[in-house]
Amino acid sequence: MTTGNIKNFEEQENKILLVEDEDSLAIGLAYNLMEEGYSVQVASDGRNALEQFSRENYDLIILDIMLPYLDGFEVAGRIRKISEQVPILMLTAKSGIDDRVKGLKIGADDYLVKPFHLDELLLRVRGMLRRKRWYKSRTASPEYHFGNNKVNFDTLSCKTPEGEIKLTVQEALLLRYFLDNRGRVLSRREILKDVWGMEPGVETRTVDNFVARLRKYFEENPKKPQYLQSRRGAGYIFLNDPDASEK
Repeated sequence: MTTGNIKNFEEQENKILLVEDEDSLAIGLAYNLMEEGYSVQVASDGRNALEQFSRENYDLIILDIMLPYLDGFEVAGRIRKISEQVPILMLTAKSGIDDRVKGLKIGADDYLVKPFHLDELLLRVRGMLRRKRWYKSRTASPEYHFGNNKVNFDTLSCKTPEGEIKLTVQEALLLRYFLDNRGRVLSRREILKDVWGMEPGVETRTVDNFVARLRKYFEENPKKPQYLQSRRGAGYIFLNDPDASEK
């Protein structure tokens, strides 16, 4: 399959890089994404994906794991060293949790297991782009302090006792959601619906994996969290400490 522009790439508002080496699937997905009004560029291997990413600014990346030359994990890891903000939706042919956890740890924002329904992929894409636009539109997001942590939601940069880090948009959205609802127990279903745009009934450990990442960043002891605490059978709650403040 020839990689490159498929449809008026520069003229469309939302630019998607689709990285998929299976020609028939890539062609079908590209066609349906373009029917939704997106501009789509296709890369058929990991090496070409990175080359195209270095030349263009994308609003979303759909990234298969099994790729020639460089697999999806390597591609995602290299992209995250360049950009913390571009959303990444990973595709995996395995139903086991290992690949999904690994992808989320590297910095992917969401995943789909093959075979998947086209409607579900389009729903995930719409949700991820909508959240990205919403986040970029926030012009007065404050800095937030809790304990020895400081988060800047404008720049996605954080200062922690372990050093400075950069959040992905999805990590920042989840943390902002916890902070906006601090002191209230939030169920996984509620979080999935409000932060990921997933309908109730979707079986996924996405929330748990992202909470684990936030704990690793901000908790002195992630196994005994002070801020992001679990409530057995109910969900999660963010608890302030006496030093918590917004500016």
